[in-house]
This record gives sequence, structure tokens and C-alpha cells, in this order.
Amino acid sequence: MDTKTLSPELLHKINGYWRAANYLSVGQIYLYDNPLLKKPLKLSHVKPLVVGHWGTTPGQNFIYVHLNRVIKKYDLNMIYIAGPGHGAPALVGNTYLEGSYSEIYPDITQDEEGIKKLFKQFSFPGGISSHVAPTTPGSIHEGGELGHSLSHAFGAAFDNPNLVVACIVGDGEAETGPLATAWQSNKFLNPINDGAVLPILHLNGFKISNPTVLARIEHEELEQFFRGCGWIPYFVEGDDPEEMHQLMAHTLEKAIEQIQHIHGNARKNNDTSRPRWPMVVLRSPKGWSGPKVIDGLQIEGTFRAHQVPLLVNSEQPEQLTHLESWMKSYKPEELFDENGKLMPELAELAPKGNQRMGANPHANGGSLLHDLQMPDFHDHAVNVPAPGAIDGQDTLVLGKFLRDVVKLNQHQRNFRIFGPDETLSNLLGAVFEVTNRQWEAREVKNDEFLSPAGRVLDSMLSEHQSQGWLEGYLLTGRHGLFNCYEAFIHIVDSMFNQHAKWLKVTLELPWRRKIASLNYLLTSHVWQQGHNGFTHQDPGFLDHVVNKKADIVRVYLPPDANCLLSVFDHCLRSKHYVNVVVAGKQPSPQWLTIDAAVIHCVEGIGIWQWASNDQSADPDVIMACCGDTPTLEILAAVSILREHLPDLKIRVINVVDLMKLQPESEHPHGLSDKDYDSLFTKDKHIIFGFHGYPWLIHRLTYRRTNRNLHVRGYKEEGTITTAFDIRVQNELDRFHLVQDVVDRLPQLETKGAYLKQMVKDKLIEHKQYINKHGQDMPEIRNWKWGK
Repeated sequence: MDTKTLSPELLHKINGYWRAANYLSVGQIYLYDNPLLKKPLKLSHVKPLVVGHWGTTPGQNFIYVHLNRVIKKYDLNMIYIAGPGHGAPALVGNTYLEGSYSEIYPDITQDEEGIKKLFKQFSFPGGISSHVAPTTPGSIHEGGELGHSLSHAFGAAFDNPNLVVACIVGDGEAETGPLATAWQSNKFLNPINDGAVLPILHLNGFKISNPTVLARIEHEELEQFFRGCGWIPYFVEGDDPEEMHQLMAHTLEKAIEQIQHIHGNARKNNDTSRPRWPMVVLRSPKGWSGPKVIDGLQIEGTFRAHQVPLLVNSEQPEQLTHLESWMKSYKPEELFDENGKLMPELAELAPKGNQRMGANPHANGGSLLHDLQMPDFHDHAVNVPAPGAIDGQDTLVLGKFLRDVVKLNQHQRNFRIFGPDETLSNLLGAVFEVTNRQWEAREVKNDEFLSPAGRVLDSMLSEHQSQGWLEGYLLTGRHGLFNCYEAFIHIVDSMFNQHAKWLKVTLELPWRRKIASLNYLLTSHVWQQGHNGFTHQDPGFLDHVVNKKADIVRVYLPPDANCLLSVFDHCLRSKHYVNVVVAGKQPSPQWLTIDAAVIHCVEGIGIWQWASNDQSADPDVIMACCGDTPTLEILAAVSILREHLPDLKIRVINVVDLMKLQPESEHPHGLSDKDYDSLFTKDKHIIFGFHGYPWLIHRLTYRRTNRNLHVRGYKEEGTITTAFDIRVQNELDRFHLVQDVVDRLPQLETKGAYLKQMVKDKLIEHKQYINKHGQDMPEIRNWKWGK
């Protein structure tokens, strides 16, 4: 049968609906006006063929073209995540062709002049990068660092039941730890309440100068790997663009149909069993459709096609001929009219309005953001009859507050708690009174708090996935927090970097809407590691965070539970920050009433008058503290000083908001020089107890007038020992702090010498006691302020 046997009506219907697309079917129908096809194709369905390639990454481009066609046909809500590092041309080029790019950037017009501007700004000073970035419409994923695309995709899909996230994974990226782990994320996707992730692994075989692992293993092994991870892989393999376009279109439609079947069955029948989700493995040559040979060296299909396949400069002008030939091979005259505008029949292939990938509101999550319904944190306040009169567990108190946040926002489904199997360990277990852990894998007897749906995602022991899921969740317009052991948050240092950079750049883009803040709760911290020891002691994430732009980062170290409640209420309400909160989980003194805590946290820093005795005179010394353990030891040192040196005038200052120490010219929260000098004086000695590495305080205050600053903090000493002995080893304990005061104040003379001798004796007594009894001395364990 050939085209003559088809009715004119059928030909008109097919050609009219798909406009410029060309068709053929099972070797039977060979439609007219088909300049690209050289031979019949044998496929099982009639499929469209999109003419030519757009941009400079053909493999990704034709994925994008067909995704747009699938969106249009199935009326889908879909966003596109480009994992490969230099994948920006696919998204930039195609959002330009669909029109959304020009709507956001009106100077990039839909004509020859606009195309010139689009091309010139690519990797040009002041222009756009070769990787996907905040400036790229339709993106939620910063492509500067590889490994996080699939985690972001799942974060976007959680609680987005009508969203399909197409995630392109480069085969180089697939070798990174976070991405290799992310294949297991399908054990957490609920087909009733969540959307879907369609991974598309692009195997083009090479990294910068090496082959990629997954491209060099046998087909059977590759398929077994993905089936073992719980996926159904569909393979699109070849090097003939005509055949590959047809096969890709067919495969994507098959995958989408399968996703729709999974969702339909789960929602109709309340089927919570874990499905096997589809994925696509695309195998195409490296540098596909680019230069084949340059200067006698094979380019296409080799590592040489990575990044820059040919150089055009004054030293190699002959390469311009190769570039011109390459660009003309895409036959732009068939794609654009004489004014440089895309042919209307091709433009018609794209979806309309918000279905265009560059206009999808899920890729500009702030436009979908709704405020959380917040409980009154005062309801969870600890009753503090007097400073230090009672002990409490700060994160245990916070857990009950978070339970109420979860409960109030169940109907909105826009708040989740993320973490690497530490929610219970970090004493946030109260949340399980109102929700479960989301878990789609098999359950066995005695499992706890597991169910197919839940507001907590902490059942995967991977900081990378916790961070990536949360980022994807926030970037698509929701709220959440990441709770983690302090020492191991370093695992996501670089992921924090990328997110902070994203926030910084999006602040400069008026079309990008602010998203909810990324909130870290760091606990099981450096000063609470008597049993875990040295490996679990590292407060350096704070140093890492304060490197970022002041408009973005906030660091809080509340000294007790009431301050923690006030701080976290603020953080959950905030937008477009990275908030780092460090809090303890072990029993510790409670200092402030809830009303006093609110005032103190709003101010961020202040004199604790009840602990000071300099109200009627200038202070002799400033005793400052930041963090729950330093606060305890500073106050214990003050009690010793006031007992033995009653005439000494001491001012106690507590810092909750670490950034208050910076000048206001460097951070929005920073104190003016006048206010700083009012608190710390211009010349009195400051003994500062700090939660982290001492040099961070020096760094934040180096511009201040008062240079008599002496900081005690963690200095990389530790082992399996008692809580107090860790402080002694790092000289943050009360006895070393008293010595510091005596050494800095020459007016103490004889009285100071006797006191110094006494605390030295105490340090020896302490060491002997713990070696014999395995616990701290009773006077340490039972110490109370004012007694």
C-alpha cells in the first residue's frame, strides 16, 4: 500500500494536525513531501519526525522537542531538568523557539536580531553560562555541579500529583555518588499523592577525556542494573537521526502512557503498592551531528567532542569553514523565514501558555508558594521559674512544635521534614504522633512509623538525597527543613554552595519569585559527643556558610529551648534564606522565660542583666557567649569569679544571631559600630566562649574598634570521654575561662593568683575523677546558676 491508496481526507487530517511533521508507518505508508527521509522506517506506530536539530546539544534537543510534543498530545504538566553540566543550549534554545524566553527577556526578540543577541550572550562576558542556571527559564536545577539532578526531580515530584519531571541524566553525572544513590528514590514516591519522575539517561560515552562506565558495560548488565533498582528501562539506541527521532517519540509516548496508567490505577483503586516506574536510556554518539573529523582526528563519537569540538580563533581561521558547514547542516532555511522567525508550522508544535517548559510555574516555585499555617510557639514554652533553675532538652521541645506545624499543614501538603535517619535520634519524634515516614518499599513486622504516605522523609541514610529532595521541594514552591548531625552536614557542603548561589542570582532576577528558606537544624553537636568521640566533632559548617552572600545566609545558636522555639518560628516563616540553627538535644539549663526569649531573639544579641553586676559602673571584663554549651560554661565561670572576686564588675553578653557580630555594612543583621561598642566597650577585655572554631569570631569582628578579644571554642581536640572533659580538652571549660580573666586583668594581682591556683587544682582533680569514675565530678553535673 502506498500514498495513492490513502484517501485525500486522511492525508489532509494527518498533515493538517501535525503541520510540518512527516509520517510513515510499518513500511506501508510513505507520505509525500518528505525531504529528510532516505529510506522507509519500520516502526509499530505512526510517529512525527521533527526536522533538524536546534542548538548545540542535539541529543538533549530532540528529547526536548519530543517532550514538548508529548505535553501537547497528553495535556501534561511537565518540567525539564537538565543534569549534564553543559546542557543549557537545549533549554535556552528551545524556550526561545517556544516564545517563553522572549517574554522574560524582551530584548531577545523573535527575529534575526534577537537570534544574534541570543547567540552572542552564550558564554560571553556578562552573558549566560553553558550550564543551566537561574537565568534559564524553565529551570530549577543549577548545572554547575554534577550529581543532584535526579534528587531535585524527586523533590519536585513530592506532593505534586499532576506533575511529571523529565530528568536528563548525563552518563558522566551518573558516576557521581549522589546520582548513583538517587536511583533508589523511587522507593519513596507515592503514586496517589505524588507526581512522577521520568529519568532519561543519556549515554554518549565520554567525559572530558575518558569513557563513561555505564556506556562501556554490556546491554544486559545495564538493563539488569536498572531493573534491580526498580525501574523499567526503555532503550533508544542508534545514530541515524531520522530513525532515532521516530523511536524517541514512540518511547516517550509509551513511558507517559505507563505513568498515566500507574497514576490512574493507584488513584482509582487506592493502590499504594510500589510500581515499577519507566525510564529511558538514550544511547547516541558523542557530538552527534557535529563535525566528524577535524585536522585528521575523529571528533564525533569520541571524547574530543566534549565541550569544544573545534576552535575558531585568529590562530586557526580555517576552522571557520568547518563551523559554517556544521551550522548549515541543520538547514536553518527550512526552519526560519527570511526575517529570522521560526516557521509558523514549526512554532505550532509547541504547547501553549503555562504548558511551555519555560513558562511552567513549577519551575518558578515562588509563584506557587503559600505561607505555612503556623501554631503559636508560646504553647510549647518551657516554664523557667528562674535562670538555670531547670534542665530541658531543646530539640525535644522543638519536636512538639514541629508536630503542630505538620498537623496544621496536612491539608496543604506543603511541608516536609527531611533527614538521614535521624529524626528520632534528634528528639523530633513527636512529629510521628501526626504523620509517618513516607516509604514505598516492603515493610516487615516491628517496623515503626512507615507508610506509603507521610510528611517525613528520613528513611534513606543519605545526606545528599535529603538535601536534594528538600531543594527540589523548595524550588517548586513548598516548605521544609533538614535535620542532621552537625559533623556530617559537611557531606552536602557543595550542595549548599549551589543552592546559595541560586538564591543569590535569583534575587537579581525580577521575574524569579522568592521561595521558602532552606532551614538546617544541626544537632547532636560537637559538645555532645562523649560516646561517639572525635569523628563526630566538627562545627565547621558555620565557617563554610558565612562565606556566602550576606543577603542569603543566617546563622542562629539559641542557648535554650524557648529561644529555639522563637528562632525556628521565624525561620519557617522566612523566604529566600539559608537558615542554619544549631541546638542541643541533651539535658541542659534553661535560662529565659518565653517572653524574655522572644525579646532576646528579636534583638539577636544582648546583655543578660541578671547574670551581670556592672549596672552601676564600667565593666572590668566582658564575658560573652554564643551557643548552648559555651553559655553554660561562661555562666559557670562568672559564678566562680563573682564568688571569689566580688568586686569584679562583669558584663555577660549572649549572642543568638551570629551575624550580629559583623558590621552593618557587611551584613543586614550586623550591629553598627556605635551599638557594638556600647555592648562590648572600646577597650575592655572580652572573653568569648563560642560553639565553633574560635577564628570565626575573629573573622567576623576584625573591623571592630575593640581588639582585646580572646575567643575560646573548638580547636580540634577530642576523644571518647565525658561531656565536660571535651570542653576541658578544648579549653572552653569554666576553669580555663577563669584563668583567662585573671591573666588579662593585671589589677587582680594577689587575689587573682590564688583563684588561678584554685582552678588549676580543679582541672587536675577533674582528670583524676573521670579516670576513676567514668563520669564528671558531682559539682559539674549538679551545678546550678545562683547556687
